[in-house]
Amino acid sequence: MTSDFLDNYFMAEALRMAQVAFEEGEIPVGAIVVIGERIIGKGYNQTERLKDVTAHAEMLAITAASEYLGGKYLQDCTLYVTLEPCVMCAGALYWSQMKRVVFGAMDEKRGFSRLEVNVLHPKTQLKTGILADESQALLLKFFKGLRT
Repeated sequence: MTSDFLDNYFMAEALRMAQVAFEEGEIPVGAIVVIGERIIGKGYNQTERLKDVTAHAEMLAITAASEYLGGKYLQDCTLYVTLEPCVMCAGALYWSQMKRVVFGAMDEKRGFSRLEVNVLHPKTQLKTGILADESQALLLKFFKGLRT
C-alpha cells in the first residue's frame, strides 16, 4: 500500500478517536500510534474525565504504545493525531524518539510549530495536513456547541 493511502487510513482512525472525545464532551482530538501497519496505541483527549491537564490524546497514545512494546522508545513508530501537538506533547514525542508524526489541523494558538525552534527529535519526520478539513470541522463544531 502507498504511504499516502496508509496516512489517510490511519488518520481516519485517529479522527474516529476524536469523535469519541467529542461525544464525551472533551476537546475532539484523537491520536494513534502505528508500527508497520499495526495500531499499537490509541488515545483521545480525556483532560475533563481524568481531571488531568496532561491527558492529551498524544500522551495517552504514547503511553499505550510504550506499554505494548515494553519500552519507552518508539523509534519505529508513527503518531497520527488530528490536531498539531502542543509543546508538552511535542516534548513527549521528542523523548519517545517517534520516527514520524503526522497531523491534520494546525493549532495556531498552542501548536509546537509556532516556536522558532524544532522541539521534535532531529530524526523525526513530519507530515501535516492529512484530513485537516475534517479534523478542523469537528473542532469547530465542538467549540460552536460550547458557545450556544
